[in-house]
Amino acid sequence: MEKELLQQVEERLGYHFHNPALLEEALIHSSWANSRLVSNERLEFLGDAVLGLVICHDLYERFPEYLEGDLTKIKSVLVSRKICSQIAHTLGLLEFIQVGKGTNGSRALNGSISAGTLEAILAAIYLDGGFAAAQDFVRQQFGPYLESADAQGHMDNFKSILQQYSQRHLNATPAYRLLDEKGPDHNKCFEVCAVVGQRQFPGAWGPTKKEAEQRAALKALIEMGVLNEDGNRPQETADD
Repeated sequence: MEKELLQQVEERLGYHFHNPALLEEALIHSSWANSRLVSNERLEFLGDAVLGLVICHDLYERFPEYLEGDLTKIKSVLVSRKICSQIAHTLGLLEFIQVGKGTNGSRALNGSISAGTLEAILAAIYLDGGFAAAQDFVRQQFGPYLESADAQGHMDNFKSILQQYSQRHLNATPAYRLLDEKGPDHNKCFEVCAVVGQRQFPGAWGPTKKEAEQRAALKALIEMGVLNEDGNRPQETADD
């Protein structure tokens, strides 16, 4: 690939390669290469692992009250082919990926190929500049998705967050108390409150006991200052 084209890619990535050959290899799809060994498949394999490590590390540090299942749910969204291909599109990488004639313009190019190329580029950055450079790239490109994925990922897990927080910081396990119920048997509403230790938190209504418990857990988390009214951690709002 011409030097000028590689420089254009570097500008879009915001990273300058000491060894441009790594970037060139990352842009070669197996449909274009004479041998799969000279394509970006090996780099894609490594990049997938690097991406997973960076995302898992950041989720572990960012959400200390989340259980393993909550973290796994968010991670699966962030490292998905869909997100990786979206980032590749945003960076305008598709015009630089070298693919065979039958592949150019295909759905695969817009999906799995572009996603795999992004992972290969991440591996190239890792090999060229080390883990810190790869980590900076992931945080820059995946940061906005982290916020939205969190909002989707933990909305149904307020009980898990409350349990984790209470056990870790208060040495107590939350319980839920039914306060009231209204309506006919086929259309009841329930009011439930969370109880942590000797403290009873405000009640919350829901169409099912399960939903009422989730809302009660959120109220308790808000009362304790763990989450704000939007269901996010207060420090997240401050950082924005």
